[in-house]
Amino acid sequence: MLQYEELRLEFENLKPQLNELAVALNLDGLKGEIAALEEASSRPDFWDDAENARVIRQKLGDMKNKTETFKKLAESFDDVLTMIELADDEEDESLLPEIRALAAKARAGLEEQKLVTLLTGEYDGKNAILTFHAGAGGTEAMDWVEMLYRMYNRWAERHDYKAELLDCLDGEEAGIKSASVLIQGANAYGFLKSENGVHRLVRISPFDSSGRRHTSFASLEVMPEIDDDIEVDIRPEDLETEFFRASGAGGQKVNKTSSAVRIIHKPTGIVCACQTQRSQNQNREYALRMLKSKLIEIKERAHLNKISDIKGEQLQIAWGAQIRSYVFMPYTMAKDHRTGFEIGNINAVMDGEIDGFINSYLKAKSLGDI
Repeated sequence: MLQYEELRLEFENLKPQLNELAVALNLDGLKGEIAALEEASSRPDFWDDAENARVIRQKLGDMKNKTETFKKLAESFDDVLTMIELADDEEDESLLPEIRALAAKARAGLEEQKLVTLLTGEYDGKNAILTFHAGAGGTEAMDWVEMLYRMYNRWAERHDYKAELLDCLDGEEAGIKSASVLIQGANAYGFLKSENGVHRLVRISPFDSSGRRHTSFASLEVMPEIDDDIEVDIRPEDLETEFFRASGAGGQKVNKTSSAVRIIHKPTGIVCACQTQRSQNQNREYALRMLKSKLIEIKERAHLNKISDIKGEQLQIAWGAQIRSYVFMPYTMAKDHRTGFEIGNINAVMDGEIDGFINSYLKAKSLGDI
């Protein structure tokens, strides 16, 4: 059948890309490294140095995950080709929708793994901490933060990542003034670092009885979650810790407790807070992790000692600083101003379909275009 023949030719032509991916991922080298680390971890004295052992086990797990992911991808290609052959031999057209669905999943897996090869930063494999702030636009901007908060949560769900709310300050009338979210999953920071910046919304305001068009702004700061094995010099005397009762609407957002923690790093003025964990100690631990992440981010970006130095234009969350615009009226479009990539289906974007923006940014970055 013609449909099956076209699919078969397409996947036969994609096979070289699969082989190139194996080379780019250095799978042969990884197998040797895995064998060496497994041998080291089987030695009787392996756990004598618990910290080093933990690092090795983490590295081993990451390598195995990378090889297993490629193995599953290669198997998915073989499954598609096998099903095409069987269905074509039987001339069974009823299997076409199922095969097309499997083919689409295999294609998406190949594209995602090709992008992983672009994630070469030291912290790209880490979890990501997203911090949202409402900018110019009042209640409109706070509602916009809540929309962005939902968008990134939906993106996380689509990629089987876990999204955990760390801190949230509700708006007086609607929306969210600020929020911090931990996105947990392999390469979360590597993918989401492209989202760092100011996001602009244009729409007819649901809060304006005259039905006028409004422009609102919100900023998103993206940082890697820093593990305990990475040393960051934080002196106790540089920290000011405050304890307070959790605020917010509760329910889906914040579990009200009396153990919320706010940590202020006096040399830089960085403020990190957490109020969603069950105990004061847990909230303090998360707040310290956020602080470590911000300090590392400062060091990585510019080797500067003030948070204002790395925020640059982002301090003014308003016109002219945006990385992306989301337009609901008079037309519908989301456009990234760095890469020029745009999508007309704004509802899909707000439902978490932002991979196109992420992919175009990573490709442009690898080519030195941005």
